[in-house]
Amino acid sequence: MKAELRSLPRSLADLVAQHLVASGRLLDDDPELAYKHARTARRLAARLGGVREAVAITAYLAEHYDEALTEFRAVRRMTGNHEVLAMMADCERALGRPDKALALARDKHVHDVSEATQIELLIVAAGARRDMKQLAAAIQTLEVPELTKRTRAEWLPRLRYAYADALEAAGRTEDALEWFHRAAGADADGSTGAAERAAQLEGLEFTDLDEDDDYDEPTDEADLVDESEPTDEPELVDEAESIDEPELVDEAESIDETELADDPATTDEAESADESALADEAELADEPETADEADQADEVELVDEPADEANLVDEAELVDEDDVPADEAEFPDEPAPADTETPEKPEN
Repeated sequence: MKAELRSLPRSLADLVAQHLVASGRLLDDDPELAYKHARTARRLAARLGGVREAVAITAYLAEHYDEALTEFRAVRRMTGNHEVLAMMADCERALGRPDKALALARDKHVHDVSEATQIELLIVAAGARRDMKQLAAAIQTLEVPELTKRTRAEWLPRLRYAYADALEAAGRTEDALEWFHRAAGADADGSTGAAERAAQLEGLEFTDLDEDDDYDEPTDEADLVDESEPTDEPELVDEAESIDEPELVDEAESIDETELADDPATTDEAESADESALADEAELADEPETADEADQADEVELVDEPADEANLVDEAELVDEDDVPADEAEFPDEPAPADTETPEKPEN
């Protein structure tokens, strides 16, 4: 294909290549869109055999059998590729012409194609025989040595499935069940559906939960609880450590205040507790003042003591002067006798 694209101008070759790549990527998921990309590439480069083959294959998968057959013929003529014989025969059968499909299965170039293409031609020919109500001939067409061959080729489960299907159509149920099982054994990815057909013959039924839109998965409460619980303990520890302690204290205080405000009984207890605390604080506040007043009173008494002693001395002198007789008062130089009695000091 690259060699064919080199024959085009660079810009045109890039554009054709882009459409071909898009067609190949969409081939399995959206054959119709892949077919449109291939047709665009054919419009840009209709003389390239690879482009015509891409159009033929995408048209075949999109079930545009008439156009696919035309393109396959163009591919054989332009490239000499006979590997498309099986798809051409299948197109003839899809168009309601089983006799032409059998003719293509007997083409002179059948022996030049690969083993996979030969097996596909046998399957198409057997289908054409069944379309013509020739069940025995269809079974005989598929009874080839390759049916029991040990291989992992992709064509083996398809061959065995077609043989089992023909046996079932002929009423040979037991033989059909055996070959459906053998087809399922060779079908690793389950593309043929042979296991389901075998189960149907045995009276079993498969339920595909992925394709059942009406199926609702039961919700397990334990699973919901497990999903809701965090599973990463280190992350929880880290998050707890990352929280600021002051923020926790503030939140706790706000929570306590809210709870206390909401509960009347708690509010009364809180008020009584606050009054007790205030009373204690008042007593504690009064104690230093009382101690200070006592100290100040002691200091005042100590200061007042000299004054009281002076007063006592003056009173004593006055008493002495009153007790002295007039004669003695005339002689002031003589000292007066001292009063033996000492005045009592006032109690502090």
